Amino acid sequence: MRNIKLTIEYDGKEFNGWQKQPNKLNIQGTIEKVIEQITGEKIDLMASGRTDSGVHALRTSS
Repeated sequence: MRNIKLTIEYDGKEFNGWQKQPNKLNIQGTIEKVIEQITGEKIDLMASGRTDSGVHALRTSS
């Protein structure tokens, strides 16, 4: 197993928040699908933050 750090920025207005939800477009599930397409490996993302509807975050340090 390998660990990879990603810093991700996105416009979430078309999504139903960060966390995977059945039958809803979400950031976590979308990123997992794209990484699987690129690497051929099924992954589970672990995030240090999350976004719900109407919530915004700003990265202030590395």
